[in-house]
Amino acid sequence: MNAMPQPFFLPSDSVTRLHALMAGGQRKLLGLVGAPGAGKSTHAMALRQAAGAGCAQVVPMDGFHLANVELQRLGRADRKGAPDTFDSAGYVALLQRLRNQRPDGDIVYAPEFRREIEEPIAGAIAVLPSTPLVITEGNYLLHDAGPWAGAAAMLDEVWYVDIDDAVREERLVARHRQFGRNAEAARDWVASTDAPNARLIAATKARAHHVFTWP
Repeated sequence: MNAMPQPFFLPSDSVTRLHALMAGGQRKLLGLVGAPGAGKSTHAMALRQAAGAGCAQVVPMDGFHLANVELQRLGRADRKGAPDTFDSAGYVALLQRLRNQRPDGDIVYAPEFRREIEEPIAGAIAVLPSTPLVITEGNYLLHDAGPWAGAAAMLDEVWYVDIDDAVREERLVARHRQFGRNAEAARDWVASTDAPNARLIAATKARAHHVFTWP
């Protein structure tokens, strides 16, 4: 995950909505959706902090990236990040497990994507049965094709994280360069892979319960 810039303060409407969602004492699942580079992980960590110590866990969708060897076998390595480069059915199944997890039940383990190796790591995130809020963030929470269509039904609310496209694309270029691409390759990847995915994700914005726009 990207480190949260400091200082970062959640707007009052987001905090109020978060606390209303958590009222009632039952497990709730909150989804954050947005284009690559929109700041979903930053927002997720801020919400976790606002929820209070021990009250929330973040489970990113990115843990369900297919392994690089499988992407190569399928001929999809040059489109990594597109909807069909994830184990979407596995992600929806995990959301269902998290929804059905009981306070006296077992720990549910979730995978995590590690950018330094560009691979998912199984069992890296532990969700305790006593945790009242699970925050999941990713690109395709409101996508309605294939197994992705089942994700939204597992979530109590989905918030769309929005940001100026020029700022977002510059962040993506910097991220790709940080993890090994040169400037030209980073911009080519943003234009050829990230941009089409961003347009697909933007088309789902109207289905979100709430829109958070970065200032």
